[in-house]
Amino acid sequence: MYAVSIRAMRGTKPHQELKELSAEERPPVSRAAPQPEKLQKNNVSKKKRPVEDLILDHVFGFRGFDCRNNLHYLNDGAEIVYHTAATAIVHSLSTGTQSFYLEHTDDILCLTVNQHPKFKNIIATGQIGDGGELPGTTPSIHVWDAMGKQTLSILRCPHSKGVGYVNFSATGKLLLSVGVDPEHTITVWRWQEGSRACGKAGHPDRIFVVEFRPDSDAQFVSVGIKHVKFWTLAGGALMYKKGVVGTLEDGRMQTMLSVAFGANNLTFTGAINGDVYVWRDHYLLRVVAKAHTGPVFTMYTTLRDGLIVTGGKERPTKEGGAVKLWDQEMKRCRAFQLETGQQVECVRSVCRGKGKILVGTKDGEIIEVGEKNAASNLLLDSHARGGIWGLGAHPAKDLCITASDDATIRLWDLADKKLLNKVCVGHAARCVSYSADGEMLAVGMKNGEFLLLLSNSLKMWAKKRDRSATVQDIRFSPDRRLLAVGSVENTVDVYDVSAGPTLNRLVYCSDIPAFVLQLDFSADSCYVQVSTGAYKRQVFEVPSGKLVSDPIAIDRITWATWTSILGDEVLGIWPRNADKADVSCACVSHGGLNIVTGDDFGLVKLFDFPCTEKFAKHKRYLGHSPHVTNIRFSHDDKYVISTGGDDCSVFVWKCL
Repeated sequence: MYAVSIRAMRGTKPHQELKELSAEERPPVSRAAPQPEKLQKNNVSKKKRPVEDLILDHVFGFRGFDCRNNLHYLNDGAEIVYHTAATAIVHSLSTGTQSFYLEHTDDILCLTVNQHPKFKNIIATGQIGDGGELPGTTPSIHVWDAMGKQTLSILRCPHSKGVGYVNFSATGKLLLSVGVDPEHTITVWRWQEGSRACGKAGHPDRIFVVEFRPDSDAQFVSVGIKHVKFWTLAGGALMYKKGVVGTLEDGRMQTMLSVAFGANNLTFTGAINGDVYVWRDHYLLRVVAKAHTGPVFTMYTTLRDGLIVTGGKERPTKEGGAVKLWDQEMKRCRAFQLETGQQVECVRSVCRGKGKILVGTKDGEIIEVGEKNAASNLLLDSHARGGIWGLGAHPAKDLCITASDDATIRLWDLADKKLLNKVCVGHAARCVSYSADGEMLAVGMKNGEFLLLLSNSLKMWAKKRDRSATVQDIRFSPDRRLLAVGSVENTVDVYDVSAGPTLNRLVYCSDIPAFVLQLDFSADSCYVQVSTGAYKRQVFEVPSGKLVSDPIAIDRITWATWTSILGDEVLGIWPRNADKADVSCACVSHGGLNIVTGDDFGLVKLFDFPCTEKFAKHKRYLGHSPHVTNIRFSHDDKYVISTGGDDCSVFVWKCL
């Protein structure tokens, strides 16, 4: 997992503050008017029914940025299996539907499929582990059935930091794993018994791949930084021979990233400079120079005919491409140019089925290529590396929009489960929201700029930059006259949108104690509530910019939306163990009876709203990595959408 730039909040957490008497507890005033609604009830039928449960429906994401060989065919190519965040996904190619294995507690780093017919559809996945920060985060390998999702075995690992690679033996009975611990420990497991057959320190530098020879339960190869080792498992002990480069003129030991196998004890290893080294036993036989122009990240040996697929970094040209299919000795090849609308030049995973090659890219795309006609079919186009921070749900349709550090804005169809449109905005994007009529989108950027786009075409309508630091949230007023822009500079700027793309700044609200987290407008467009990094919530009148300090006046405001993590109404969303991590995002349903939250532990939680009692009861849902960055209900409360920071993924949950 890599660090996400989350600014540390400071101050006393809501559940630890001492409270004054609130309006409800003060003595009643006779003949008082009834309290107005806390939240405008929009688009929801007269019979208000609370959401009882969430069920994961679809995930847009594939971990290609730092994993390899983690995408495979199942059932003769009818399904594919891969992973993102802490979720393993079985995706049906005919229906486009997904099912999930959700027993991991943290990021999955590797995935493999058992190739033996006796163990059809048996998957092994290995996860990251912090060695005991949270209970249940010791790194583990789960062996499970892809069809029924039953866990068959959980192997608790000595690999302190996580499991980097897993691979089954020829008979399917043994499983090989390598750790991302400093010794890069290699372990052989009898997975059905849940026992370790043996283990040994693998190499002082990183090992990328360990793979059994396709016909063996005793011989395997490990490759990594400046090394190749040929291992034998004998009598419960592991022995290895180092690859001998010898006197070949173009041979010197390179960093090796991938491995494939041929008949007569041939081994192929893909190097970081684009060459493939061909070994017999543990001696270098020859070098396939520049198999790719850049690193050879992945290789796949087809068991039925011995053909080898390589994937690497290479710009598509007439003769070249990032995916190549080779004969059994890697002497001749055919290159495929991958077509997705943009150039694909960095491939991290390849797998070959019947007449098709399955490709996973560094930027989170999954592509299927036909061997005969070389046609590319884009199966998944997800956000590339960089947190997804911005999320907005369309006010009237089953659509949502996301904004990411990968500098793209993407429009997703929640019903048809597909990407409808995407646009590159040139810089990391941090927040996004729809106007009340769904015609406009506002996007806030990490560099302080903000853009207005036409939501159907994603074409630019206006842009402005009055700040030099990150825009954290951006909202249109319900009457679409005003735009509020909250930044890391402890300010909220209010602009006039009604007069066209000139965007005059009317006022900026400045008595804000820390950076802005979330903004919400009142239903009458007269107030904006601001939650801040000092655990303080403030309300301003707009467009005057005056701070409203009378709690009774604040209590009487009806809000158009509620995404604040602060306020008496949501005190109960803060957990007891919030010292280590914060609640990062929240959203109240349009029916006004529920609130969903996302937090730094990677949990999505469902509460009743209002949620005024401390440590309120809730339901919790796993799937994301640590840091859920944003969360929204769809326009009619049919779906909840959540986004991840580390995991670069969009999760769509069905509300029951």
